[in-house]
Amino acid sequence: MSERKVLTKYYPPDFDPSKIGRTPKHLRPTGPKTIPVRLMAPFSMKCTSCGEYIYKGRKFNARKETTDEKYLNITIYRFYIRCTRCSSEITFKTDPKNMDYTCERGAKRNFESWRNPESTELKETDEERLDRLEREEAEEAENAERNAMEELEEKMEESKREMQVADALDEIMQRNARIERGEKGSKEEDILVQVRDLAREQREAQEREDAEAARLAFESTKVAQARLEQATEAQAQNSKQIDEDATPQPPPSFEKVKKAKKPLVPGLVRKTQPTAAAAAAAAAASPVPTTTTASTKPIGLNLGDYDSDDD
Repeated sequence: MSERKVLTKYYPPDFDPSKIGRTPKHLRPTGPKTIPVRLMAPFSMKCTSCGEYIYKGRKFNARKETTDEKYLNITIYRFYIRCTRCSSEITFKTDPKNMDYTCERGAKRNFESWRNPESTELKETDEERLDRLEREEAEEAENAERNAMEELEEKMEESKREMQVADALDEIMQRNARIERGEKGSKEEDILVQVRDLAREQREAQEREDAEAARLAFESTKVAQARLEQATEAQAQNSKQIDEDATPQPPPSFEKVKKAKKPLVPGLVRKTQPTAAAAAAAAAASPVPTTTTASTKPIGLNLGDYDSDDD
């Protein structure tokens, strides 16, 4: 395997350097320099040699040449490409005046309606152009709104269709389930009758529940009215009681009430002298005449005449 970076080169035995024709730099022809570049076709064109169409944006390996032409001190460049079918040379150059490219030879530029010099768009004034643009924008906005409404209507119709299909499927599934639950060999009419009877029973049960709820509501109103009457009666009684309590009481007396004292020692009781009225009443009640008991002594603890600590 040879080296990639060789230091010496092979010269055959019959090599004669005098046979190599070289032109000095000062004798070489001077002209515009060309630079290989990679570009895309700036416009669609048709080859004049073979009729091949070259669309805009196709990539080519081209040669870029600097010309002596200038526009407002802007250099104009020329590009050389070859046809993809017949390999004939095609040249075009820049056009800074119109901000475009100009085809020179080897191909013909395809017709473009917006570049037609006889079109009304190129002849219209600035005001007309502004009016046309505003009108086009208004039309686009109106079309967008109309399209939005149409899309909304289509979505609504589609949703309705989906709901109808779903309802139909549910009905079919329910019918199949009822048929499966029914007796073997029973007809669909019998099942439908059963379903109708069940619906009627449910409706009647609902009506009964509504009637019961109405009756309870009426009863609750009567109970509330009775409670209200009881509350009014109780309030009247309370007001009457308050009026009775508000009557004037007799004035309090400040007389001293003498209380009986308890003996200090149990069994010691002072003998009280009976009054004349009490003695007369006792004499009238007892048939046996009573004598004075001055000499009699009360039964006690033989403490003499001492009865209590009041003496």
